[in-house]
Formats: sequence, C-alpha cells, structure tokens
Amino acid sequence: MPENNGRGRTPETDVIDFRAAEQLLEARDPRGAIKLLDAVIEAHPEHTAARLLRARAFFAGAQLRAAELEFSIVLEREPDNAFAHFALARTYERMSRPGPAKRHFRLAAALDPQPEYLAAARFDEAG
Repeated sequence: MPENNGRGRTPETDVIDFRAAEQLLEARDPRGAIKLLDAVIEAHPEHTAARLLRARAFFAGAQLRAAELEFSIVLEREPDNAFAHFALARTYERMSRPGPAKRHFRLAAALDPQPEYLAAARFDEAG
C-alpha cells in the first residue's frame, strides 16, 4: 500500500503536483503553482527542488520577501547552487537592496561563469 501522510497524499500525488506546478509557473500562474507546492513542501519540507520552484513562483508573483526566504533556505542546503544565488540576487535587486544583490550575483558567477551571471556580477566595477 502506498505511503500516505494522513491527508490523502501519496508520493505519486506529490510528484504530480510538483510537475503541475512547473507547468503552471511556465504558464505564468505563480499563485496556482504556489498552492500546489505548499502541499508538497508540507509533506516533504526537505525537498529542495520543490522549495526552489516555490521560490521562483513567489518571485514571479512579486512576493519578494517569501521568495527571499525560500531562496535562502535552498542556499542553506545547497550553498553551491549558482542559480539560487542568481535568483536571490534578482530578488534583492527588485527589493532595491543593491549590496546583497551584488554579493549573490558575484557568487553565482564564481560558481558558474555563464554569460548571464558574469554580466550581472559586474566584476569590472570596483567594490
């Protein structure tokens, strides 16, 4: 019998909700994605990929403090996640916090020197 957390959820339900949340985010429905991911994360708080997807959905929905928190949780677990650093930097940028944004842009570029990260890091600038 499949594992059930007492709320009618199974591992299969969580996978389906995660995939549906990805599709909702791609379809520009961040609130719908967040709703699905809330249940997945409640059942699996350690699921870093779900947290990263929820952080992206918060960012897309302009829920910047929530996005900051989720990206920070991801980075506590995966400090070498270049995308999470880059996305957190974009979050700080939208929050008009240039200092932390610059730090995370530079960390992203140092971890993964792809052109978008390098351009945002602005290594040619002082400081």
